[in-house]
Amino acid sequence: MAKVAFLGLGVMGFPMAGHLAAKGHQVTVWNRSPQKGQTWVEKFGFAAAATARAAAEGAEFVMACVGNDDDLRQVCTGPDGAFAGMAKGAIFVDHTTVSAGVTRELAAIAAEKGIGYVDAPVSGGQAGAENGVLSIMCGGTQADYDRAEPVMAAYARVCRRLGDVGAGQLAKMMNQICIAGLVQGLAEALAFGKKAGLDGEAVVEVISQGAAGSWQMQNRHKTMLAEKFDFGFAVDWMRKDLKICLETADQIGAQLPVTALVDQFYKDVQLMGGGRNDTSSLIRRLLG
Repeated sequence: MAKVAFLGLGVMGFPMAGHLAAKGHQVTVWNRSPQKGQTWVEKFGFAAAATARAAAEGAEFVMACVGNDDDLRQVCTGPDGAFAGMAKGAIFVDHTTVSAGVTRELAAIAAEKGIGYVDAPVSGGQAGAENGVLSIMCGGTQADYDRAEPVMAAYARVCRRLGDVGAGQLAKMMNQICIAGLVQGLAEALAFGKKAGLDGEAVVEVISQGAAGSWQMQNRHKTMLAEKFDFGFAVDWMRKDLKICLETADQIGAQLPVTALVDQFYKDVQLMGGGRNDTSSLIRRLLG
C-alpha cells in the first residue's frame, strides 16, 4: 500500500480518492475549497492538507483531477504547488483532461526535479468514478506507468499506457471526438422518432441490440426522452474539451468537421442556459 496525495475533490476526484482509501492506501487530500476536504475526511478518514504542497510532502504518488490547463499549472507549480513538496523519485499522475502541450510542459518541469509524470485522463463519468470502473488512458515512461498502474487500479476497469507523455491526453481527445458525434446522432434519432409519433423507448430496445447500439444509447436515451439533463458530464466541460480537440487538430493538420459542428451546437445549449446540463442535452435544440 502506498502513501498517496489526491488533489481536487470534484464529482470525479472525491470518489476516486475514496477508492484509494478503501483499498488501504494512506491518503491525504487537498481541495481548493477546504470544506470539501473536511467532508471527504469525515467520510473516508485520513487527512486533508491546507495546500497542494503540504498534501504532496512525503507522498510516493500524487494524483490530480482539477479543471483545466491553468488550474493544473497552479496546482503543480509555485511555492505552494505539489512539485515543491514532492521528493525525487515520486510520481505525479494527472487525471485532468487538459492539452497535451501543458502536459509536456509540466512533465519537463517535473523531470528537472527528478519527479516522474504520467498523464492519465479518464472516461466513464461520475458513475464510473463512483463505481471504480473508469477507463484510464496513459502517457509516460514505461517505468513510471508500471509503478503507478497498481495505484490507479483502485478505480479503473481498464488502464493502459498508450505512449510517451501526452499520449494519454491525445487519446482522451479521441474519446471526446467520438462522444460528440455519438450524442448528436442519438439526439437526432430520438427527436426524429418523437416527431414521427414513435415510442422512442420501444425503438431503442430494438435498435440498441444492433449496429446502432452504444453506451450513450443504453445509458442516456430514457433521460433524453424525459428531457432530464442533470446526469454526468456538463456541457461547459465538454466545450472546454472540444476546444482542446479542435486546437490540437489545427496543430497536427487533422480534420474534425463533425466535432466543430457539434461544438457549435453545444454553444447553442449554453445560450439556452444549459451550460450545467449534461452532454445529452444536445436534444434540447431539436425538440423545440
